[in-house]
Parts: sequence; C-alpha cells; structure tokens
Amino acid sequence: MSRKQQLHRPGPQPGPPADDTGCSVLHVDMDAFFVSVELLEHPGLRGRPVVVGGAGPRGVVAAASYEARTYGVHSAMPMSRARRLCPHAVVLPGRHERYREVSAAVFEIFRSVTPLVEPLSLDEAFLDVAGALRRLGRPAAIAAQIRAQVREQQGITCSVGVAATKFIAKMASTRCKPDGLLVIPADGVLDFLHPLPVATLWGVGERTEQTLARLGLRTVGQLARTPLETLQRELGTALGAHLHELAWGRDPRRVVAESVDKSIGAEETFDTDVADPEAIRRELLRLAERVGARLRASGNAGRTISVKLRRADFTTITRARTLREPTDLARVIYVTACELYEGSGLERVRLRLVGVRVENLEPAGQAPRQLALDEPESGWREAERAVDRVAHRFGPGMIRPAALVRREGSGGRATPGPQEEDEGR
Repeated sequence: MSRKQQLHRPGPQPGPPADDTGCSVLHVDMDAFFVSVELLEHPGLRGRPVVVGGAGPRGVVAAASYEARTYGVHSAMPMSRARRLCPHAVVLPGRHERYREVSAAVFEIFRSVTPLVEPLSLDEAFLDVAGALRRLGRPAAIAAQIRAQVREQQGITCSVGVAATKFIAKMASTRCKPDGLLVIPADGVLDFLHPLPVATLWGVGERTEQTLARLGLRTVGQLARTPLETLQRELGTALGAHLHELAWGRDPRRVVAESVDKSIGAEETFDTDVADPEAIRRELLRLAERVGARLRASGNAGRTISVKLRRADFTTITRARTLREPTDLARVIYVTACELYEGSGLERVRLRLVGVRVENLEPAGQAPRQLALDEPESGWREAERAVDRVAHRFGPGMIRPAALVRREGSGGRATPGPQEEDEGR
C-alpha cells in the first residue's frame, strides 16, 4: 500500500492522515451484513463460521461470516457445497424483514449526513459528501463518523472507501474489509490501482480474464499501458474502451440519489439507556418536530405514523397507525407516536433508541383537509409554519416547544437535546 494511502481500523493509527482533498465520494459497505445482524441475537456464535441461507437440498448461501470464508464459503454458493467445505459451520435461516429494518436504520444515518445517497443494495451505497464538508469536516472524518454511528446505533460494522470517483471508492472499501476505512488520494489513484489484478475491474469476468491473460495482461497497470486499439480488437469496442478508462481511474458517473421520498423519519440513540416515560415522550416530541418540519419542507403529508423502540439488548419493535387524513403537523405526529408508545407495553422498560416515521406520503393539499384532533380553524398549522419560516432564516432550534428546553443550574442556560438522525426514503 502506498504511503499516500492510509487504512484506518479501530484504534489509533500510525503515520500522517491521507490527503482526502477532492475525495467527496464515499462507498459504504456493511461487513457480512446478514451474518452481522444475526450475531446481534446470537452473540455466542461470534468468532465461529456462520452461514445464512436455505438449509434444504436446494438451499443457497445468502451470506457467510469471515470465519466461514476462510474455508472457501461465499454467497450464492449451494448450501450443500458450503457444508462440505466447512462441516462445522452454523447455518441460520435468513430473516429478510429484519435485514430490511436494519438496512433502513443504516440508511437513515447516511441521509443524516447528505441527501446524495445512491443505494446499491440493502447493505451498500455511494454517498456524495461535498455539501457536508463545511458542517461535518473533511471526507475522511465524515467516513469515520458514519462508521462510529453504525457501530454505536446498530451494533454492526461497515467498511468505507473514500475517493474522488465512485469506481475507486468502491475498490477502496473492498480492499479495507472488514471494518476498515481507506482513503485513496486524488493523486494516488494510479499507485493504488495499477498493482491490482485485472479481475478487480468492473466488467472482467472469467472469460475476459482468460483473454487478458492470453495477452499477458495480469495487472491493471499492464492493461492500462496496452493500446486502446488492441483492447478493442480483442474484447470488443465497448468493453475495450470501458476497461481502458477504468484502468486509468476515470469514472465520470455522479452519485444519483433516489428521487422520490417513500417515508420521512428521525430516530435517536440515547447516550445511556432510558426508562423514564416522560423522557421518552420528550424525545418523541423532538423527533415529531423534526419529521413534521421535513414533511412540510418536502411538500408532502403522510397517512401512516410509526414508532420504533429498541430495548437495551438491541431487540426492536415497531408500532404503526394509519390516519384517516394525511398530515404534516408535528402535533398530530407526536400525539399518535405517544399513543403507540403507551400501547407498546414498553413503558418503563429501558430503551436504547426511539424513532418516529411517517409513511404513505402524498403531495400535501391534494384533497380538502379536515381539522385534525381538536385543531381550531387557525392555530397549530399556522404556528408550525411560522416556526418553519424562523428556522429557514435563523437556523433550526431557534424556536422549540417549552418541554424541549432544559435548564442547567441557576444560570438558566438552555441545553440542546441529543442529535437526531433524519431520513427521507
């Protein structure tokens, strides 16, 4: 690894930090995602070879722990072959609803950093953090923050590649797995890329690799120094040009975010577990305020309100209710969220995390609106929109419900609450 590149793993790292100037693209990839989620509920299996997938005669491996991978087990492999390679592996059935739930929470963390999030699957995404640099710091610091939040809030790990392009960022995350962070400086791309085997390039399958080997091309650097005409003659015009560009680290694609919000939510992981119902209700109010503001900013209203409640042992339940009328009012969201919390059976149970979400979105104002709860003809809606205008001009938090203003000592200094994570999906 070049001295210009730096691989970060948990704990202090020797040497100066890598130069991440201009490296605003992050590729975040969860480590053995399905297995990692299962280990949250089966901690006694940590360090053992674990495989997730179908156990029947036609079962297929969906994910394998890194311990199982040392025996040659990998995803998409027939389970019968995986058992032959690693007879002592523990096989667990997949629980895709649970994986989607954790994935949604992870993507909430991504979108709390930047709206430019391009999902590739449940467990990986590209992020463009150029717009977050002033607020959160340099790209490598943002990547480290994401890794820390995923570990703290979800109990699992991820690897992050930081680079100037999507292709190099994804290559970097692959090279630093598991649980790593690798920055590829803009002027160090070729130092990183050219020693790698040609099979690491997108578009090089088994047959293409054989063709390149016949030409004596085994590294990316050898391929890069081969005339474009030769590559196109041997591989075809499109593939030859594609691999030639990648071999020089060229990738003009931008991070493309999902364009349609499917839901808008926010959640909070407490510094210490909380059992006090009043403290939980205050947090639900804080989250409802943020969700309502984001709904109004997006021009949407939603019919379904849900709460997420995570116990200290990471077990999570969700409760939801669909309203007769769509809403973008924080007050309606808060009252409904409190009722869902009170009906969950978890009052006075120690909670690690709470979340509020509004789903079934539609453009606000599409249909005549009935008054919500005991709302007067003018009042709550106008008040919340006035708060929106103040926040737009002076920043969020300038006006808050009285319940969210905490005093410290006799000096009366107000202390802001903990930081929330937001998402629109």
